[in-house]
Amino acid sequence: MSDANATTPRVFIARHGETEWTISGQCTGNAEIPLTENGKKQSRGTGKMLVGPGNLIDPNKLAHVFCSPRVRARDTLDLLLDAEWKAKLEDQGKITITDDITEWDYGAYEGFRPSEIKDRRAAQGLGKWNIWTEGCEDGETPDEVKERLDRLIAQITSIQKPYMNGGSAPDVLVVAHGHILRAFVKRWLKYPMDFEFTMMMEPGAIGVLSYAHHNVDEPAILVGLGFPNAS
Repeated sequence: MSDANATTPRVFIARHGETEWTISGQCTGNAEIPLTENGKKQSRGTGKMLVGPGNLIDPNKLAHVFCSPRVRARDTLDLLLDAEWKAKLEDQGKITITDDITEWDYGAYEGFRPSEIKDRRAAQGLGKWNIWTEGCEDGETPDEVKERLDRLIAQITSIQKPYMNGGSAPDVLVVAHGHILRAFVKRWLKYPMDFEFTMMMEPGAIGVLSYAHHNVDEPAILVGLGFPNAS
């Protein structure tokens, strides 16, 4: 039995392009760090290759777009969608800027590199940091992140449920940040936040989620895509 085909709704997850803190490895939650010029090129290039009528992400087939309110995410959305398509989606009420998909609030760890956090915790007499079980000092806990992600996922599945076997606009685009998108994938697959599941996502990259067997209760990662219309 086929797991998925072009009629099954998909959720495209887009990570914002590179920032200076992406390069330095600093934890970037609520800080408004802009895209670098290279980060703009990454997102613009992804948009040119993958977004547009007949492409992987077809604006005509988007039921909704959810985007983090952080500037680096909103700028990435602008670079992925050309101005005309974004305006059309906004006029149709299909773009939502939401804190539900903003980056993890790193609290006291904002702006620190992992090695610096390790040193800070050692000075406090604390052990190895695991964000998936402990959260962040003065920031978000895993349960708080889980609550907002589950709320967003419930919105997405309610939008897509009527289109399990096709429809005019079944796809959803989520534009956000590297760490929260990894958490989003865990919750999409119904894994607990502390489930050990290693994922990588480059700046400006696109990931694809969907459903197995056209079943809204079987969320899945779409690990391979065919391009039958490619010339």
